[in-house]
Amino acid sequence: MLCDICGKKQATVHLTEIVDEQMTELHLCDECAKEKSVQMEQQFGLADLLAGLSDMGKQVKEEAGPVTVKCLNCGLSYEDFRKVGRLGCSECYNTFKKSLSVLLKKIHGSNQHLGKTPLRLAKPVKTKSTLQELKDKLQRAIQMEEFEEAARIRDKIKELEKNNKETEDAA
Repeated sequence: MLCDICGKKQATVHLTEIVDEQMTELHLCDECAKEKSVQMEQQFGLADLLAGLSDMGKQVKEEAGPVTVKCLNCGLSYEDFRKVGRLGCSECYNTFKKSLSVLLKKIHGSNQHLGKTPLRLAKPVKTKSTLQELKDKLQRAIQMEEFEEAARIRDKIKELEKNNKETEDAA
């Protein structure tokens, strides 16, 4: 079967489009499929996705009507962000923190970055986060007056810190 667009090469990609409840089947060669992919990405880019998701999260209203929050640094409003799908500057993250937190949670399932760590840094980063978790648990145990548990946690912290120091000295 030949490509439906160029009519010259063998079709290797079969695409089904549904536009306005009309189904169209396209058989494309690799080159035409790549071009079609670029066109689709331009039509439905990340900005559209973010704007669409931010529309879902638009539930903040006050008695006097909708609030228009603007970034003091660049002047971008949340409405502008919803239209464009991009923030204007780094200060926008602080200005729209509450709305962005909801949006990021919908997109990623979390509003905290939990990305990958380079292999050479994985152990120190993991140790650091484990230490912080243990220190938090230690504080809670002390507040709850669970001193035996606090002593066990303290010992774990000391052991981790000792192992971490040994690893740093060896490197």
